[in-house]
Amino acid sequence: MKLKTRIKRISKILFLYVPAGLVLLSLLWVVLYRFVPVRWTPLMLRRSIENIDNKDFHNQRTWVDIEDIAQVMVRAVIASEDGRFMTHHGFDFEEIDKMMDEHERKGKKIRGCSTISQQTAKNCFTFGSKTWLRKGVEAYYTFLIELFWGKKRIMEVYLNVAETGKGLYGVEAASMKYFKRHASALTQDQAICLACILPNPLVRRPDNVSSRHRTKYDTVARNLKYTPYPFK
Repeated sequence: MKLKTRIKRISKILFLYVPAGLVLLSLLWVVLYRFVPVRWTPLMLRRSIENIDNKDFHNQRTWVDIEDIAQVMVRAVIASEDGRFMTHHGFDFEEIDKMMDEHERKGKKIRGCSTISQQTAKNCFTFGSKTWLRKGVEAYYTFLIELFWGKKRIMEVYLNVAETGKGLYGVEAASMKYFKRHASALTQDQAICLACILPNPLVRRPDNVSSRHRTKYDTVARNLKYTPYPFK
């Protein structure tokens, strides 16, 4: 009888209290980040561990409010990464359907359709591994930040934690390194160049995007004309 009671108690802890505790912790984590700057992420920790033997490696990041980021930078990342950012609720099902249709009808390779909300959730709450578990965690946190943060806060965090180079995070650090100016003073050309590196920031550099990735640059520049600043 004692053994049966003990098993019930352990089962209750494992299948009720532990999951409930994890959910509560995740909610508190998300709510906290709604109000305080996100100065450290699991991805930053991962990069530090990967470069632990590199004495020259160090993380560079400077948090800035969205009001201190050039409006054209906000427009550029929307034009480049997520044209329906302001209208979807974290997941762009229209883009997913388009990608699957291209794959099934034309045999095109399945490509990523991550929204800015998903990328922000991935950067803030996961180590960025390429596993289904990470995608599940990312989806869960995407739902939470859409619910608790809102679009403006999501964009602010995204532009501060997105990887923008080796050891670089956020547009302020990248702006100072590559263009010797604050993110508030970025020109349209510089904003486009920064937006173009986000899909592959460890390979691309914003100071040569316009020459080495001209097609991507031209696409973002064209989309930018029809992308207004969303936060008035």
